[in-house]
Amino acid sequence: MVKLAQKIAKGAFMNLKITPYDPDNIPKEDQIPLPNPAFYNAVGGDKGFKEMISLFYDKIVESDIAFFFPQEEEEIEKIKEHNGKYFAEIAGGPKRYSEEMGHVDQIKMHKPFSINEKHRTEWLGTWREVLEEYASDVDPALVESYFRFLDEYSKLLINSERNARAFEDLAKV
Repeated sequence: MVKLAQKIAKGAFMNLKITPYDPDNIPKEDQIPLPNPAFYNAVGGDKGFKEMISLFYDKIVESDIAFFFPQEEEEIEKIKEHNGKYFAEIAGGPKRYSEEMGHVDQIKMHKPFSINEKHRTEWLGTWREVLEEYASDVDPALVESYFRFLDEYSKLLINSERNARAFEDLAKV
């Protein structure tokens, strides 16, 4: 309760609202602003960002969209390392992902996965939880800039109009 009162006094609440997906109003990739590059250092630079990514993937493999991700510890560690480089780069960190991979069309890369609005919302909700937990002492404007990027960019990755049930839900039928 004291921590909440301190946050209210500072005005340090983050606006991490998931905006609705509107298939008739999808942003253009080149019009989505990158996060404020100060975010990367604000969460602790390389060490802090890796910890945050690790927390995100630890939570996502326990989420309702876990079926998109490998469940074996060794494989999820590879995902943390690989995807962590991408997220770090867009957040203002070193350009390791681009140096290793060149330009990667993220939209094309996600095409094999049937991603709908429900999946997007779960993914963003997990990010929101991680940011509220891990970046609670970071300037809210920096955290919001990172989340706004994720929120807008994730609209480009929806490639399934149906809110299809997850595989494990279908197994119950």
